Amino acid sequence: MRILIAEDDPIIADGISRSLRRGGYAVDCAHTGVDADTALMTGSYDLLILDLGLPKLPGLEVLKRLRARKSQVPVLILTALDGTSDRVKGLDLGADDYMAKPFELAELEARVRALTRRSAGTTPLIELGQLTYDQVGRVALINGQPLDLSAREMGLLEFLLTRAGRLVSKDQLVDHLCGWGEEVSHNAIEVYVHRLRKKLESGGVHIVTVRGLGYCLEKPQDEQRPQL
Repeated sequence: MRILIAEDDPIIADGISRSLRRGGYAVDCAHTGVDADTALMTGSYDLLILDLGLPKLPGLEVLKRLRARKSQVPVLILTALDGTSDRVKGLDLGADDYMAKPFELAELEARVRALTRRSAGTTPLIELGQLTYDQVGRVALINGQPLDLSAREMGLLEFLLTRAGRLVSKDQLVDHLCGWGEEVSHNAIEVYVHRLRKKLESGGVHIVTVRGLGYCLEKPQDEQRPQL
């Protein structure tokens, strides 16, 4: 999952970024409204965390332009402006949730999980073979036993699970697992896939390599070719 944080306070932006990256999300940060608007026009995101008090272009205007482009990206407004009118304006313009500063990171992370899950149209619990993945708690189990996964492996697993039976390219994985300034090569992706594949073997869950194209997380007893 790839998230854009539009926040002009570098301390807050850094704190949110670190927390979400530890959770396996790819995170980009924009510190002005103009930068956020440009990023949203040129990039693909699963969630926008938007401060209303952005310089150069107000957060509400960023939101208004986003929805005018018919984008359905979920938006979580995060701002010190806690008046009822500000909340109403944001929600009327198409925001999906609202949090006032100061806030607890744990609550923010929970709302992020809820919004990304809702936008993907998936249930909180995904089961595949002997694998069970809880998208709310971000916990993976094989035969009831927790898997020890790194943040990258967790992000990779979630991305593949939500696209089980479909072909996923290395470029897609790089795009969804890495934020701006993070250089992750195709070779590194191969290493992450190899490690995750080994950890899933005991549950009868298989990641198939389609040479030259990418990877596919097989559905149980699914003999059809991966969908492009």
